[in-house]
Amino acid sequence: MSWKTHIEELRARERLAEQMGGEERVARQRSMGKLTVRERVAFLADPGSFHEVGKIAGKAGYGPDEQIAEFLPATMVFGRATLNGRPAVILGDDFTVRGGASDASIAGKMLMAEQMANEYGMPIVRMIDGTGGGGSVKSLEQNPRTYIPTTPAWEWLVANMARAPVVSLALGPCAGLGAGRVAASHFSVMVKGLSQVFVAGPPVARAIGEDIDKEGLGGWEINGRNGVVDNVVNSEHEAFEQARRFLSYLPANVDEAPPVIQSDDDPSRREEFLLDIVPKDGKTPYMPRRIIAGVCDRDSFFEIGALWGRQVVTGLARMDGHPVAIIAGDPFFLDGAWTADACDKVVRHIDLADTFHLPIVHFVDCPGFAVGVKHEKAGVTRRGVRAMAAVYQAQTPILPVVIRKAYGLAGSAMFNPTKTRWRYCWPSGDWGSLPMAGGIEAAYKRQLEAAADPEAELKALYAKFEAMRSPFRTAEAFIAEEIIDPRDTRPLVVDFVRHAYRVLKTGPRATGMRP
Repeated sequence: MSWKTHIEELRARERLAEQMGGEERVARQRSMGKLTVRERVAFLADPGSFHEVGKIAGKAGYGPDEQIAEFLPATMVFGRATLNGRPAVILGDDFTVRGGASDASIAGKMLMAEQMANEYGMPIVRMIDGTGGGGSVKSLEQNPRTYIPTTPAWEWLVANMARAPVVSLALGPCAGLGAGRVAASHFSVMVKGLSQVFVAGPPVARAIGEDIDKEGLGGWEINGRNGVVDNVVNSEHEAFEQARRFLSYLPANVDEAPPVIQSDDDPSRREEFLLDIVPKDGKTPYMPRRIIAGVCDRDSFFEIGALWGRQVVTGLARMDGHPVAIIAGDPFFLDGAWTADACDKVVRHIDLADTFHLPIVHFVDCPGFAVGVKHEKAGVTRRGVRAMAAVYQAQTPILPVVIRKAYGLAGSAMFNPTKTRWRYCWPSGDWGSLPMAGGIEAAYKRQLEAAADPEAELKALYAKFEAMRSPFRTAEAFIAEEIIDPRDTRPLVVDFVRHAYRVLKTGPRATGMRP
């Protein structure tokens, strides 16, 4: 006796699942410029590596002969694959089936995907399109009662923030649980004009008196600039590539070290342009990304969060093939002063680096926390102190390279100085408890008022204190421990990173990273 007929039925059911929501709904998905969930899986995963789990789960209807007469697949596709040769879990919403809303099997798929990533220590990539497993008013027709809400698999989403890398790709309108799943990740991406992220969509917004469309409510201009999502791209293909690249810097889970690759970039490379990239007037901005490119392995810098908290540049890179996290002040935006959102960005990036054991290279140029009513209303003090706490609590090694300004509380938050002060300073360094501009006038007010020539007296005071600002005088007191030739930065940072990897401690942090 053979089981051939059962295998034939299995294959027939699999073919029904591959039809997704049917020809009409698939055509509608493509007419919106969107790929189907199965096309997305094919483009994201290494060719031929995807092994689907629960393919034939869904809702079936049976005829009088008890043979399957109709079938609507589950609104999620889930399985294991490899990305750049490394194992990962993939979970994708199928918008062609009831807009990705919940069904009888979706909670099980979502839970199993998140639990598998956690227990087997694999990264997970979520491709979110719709409510992402959230509720629908229409579901009340099948179960005519309301309920106290619970969030499927949320305990595993939280646990994974402390366990394995989580990437969320917003590939359509993401509302409710879908929006929550976008935010509950280590790295998130949305596509311009294709995806939106919001707590509830325009119909619900209209119920509270706001008449607005999806893009105006949760488009990339909003979420790319407020930090809800990390990066914004122009196409789904770019989103898949960013997911793969982000994961290439991280270990599979917190029990492993980041993956070191063979680098063909000379670790002793010295870039001449670094000698004069910082203007001598102390005011004119320079391009911090050029410094990052000059110091890190060529073409290895992967920026994260470019559109928000722009006073700080953050991203991942490699030094002699070793993954590192990068933080750099950007003087093009408020002279690099830390605003409330810049502080949030620093916290998020340090937490990411600390969770996955990435040494941090901090190119310091910070005149302090942003000053003024606007920034006080935004809560810069509390959020700034939170950023300082993140720096001090981090267990991963941090190397500051002081490029220019380091003033006040924010300027001090370059590393935890109670640990070994492994730090380099450029001759352009300019530091102190507060900037001298304006401070001299306040401190010497009476002397200036009594002077026969107040203007000349002020000029003399400025000349006196300008000499005191020399980084070499700081070095005399062993406070600027090493002033270096900027051209030596790469070899010295490579040396630090090699030592950092010798002492890296793997395993979970005391507290997991929060979204």
